[in-house]
Amino acid sequence: MSTRILVIHGAGMNMRGKAQVEVFGPLTLADYDDFIRKSAEALGCEVDIFHSNIEGEVINRLYEAHDQGFAGAIFNPAGFMAGYPALLAAIDQVSFPVWELHLSNPARRGRNSEVAAVAQGVVTGFGIHGYELALRGILSATK
Repeated sequence: MSTRILVIHGAGMNMRGKAQVEVFGPLTLADYDDFIRKSAEALGCEVDIFHSNIEGEVINRLYEAHDQGFAGAIFNPAGFMAGYPALLAAIDQVSFPVWELHLSNPARRGRNSEVAAVAQGVVTGFGIHGYELALRGILSATK
């Protein structure tokens, strides 16, 4: 059985390629998902990709992944970067490492993520290739 990794797209990610193109580029969420699946296949792992604009759904998916024995998660919080203490608690409670990911560097825009305080690691500023870096990070942490 190959390593299973959860990928979570947070609030507003469904707008990628439709809004703020000057910051995030023209790729859509479907483009991200295609890249993530191809990267996972090349690295020999499985990904389960999930998106929600609702905090409670993200929390429930994290807990489900915990119960299902996932090896790790990549979380692009987008709109969930700050002000979501229940989400932070869930990330802190699961048995696997959660890596926060941002295509751009939020600090350049004056934004700080509270998720970073509970994440195993943070990947920022590498564009879509950050997903592959995060996958590699989780895989190396599980060996």
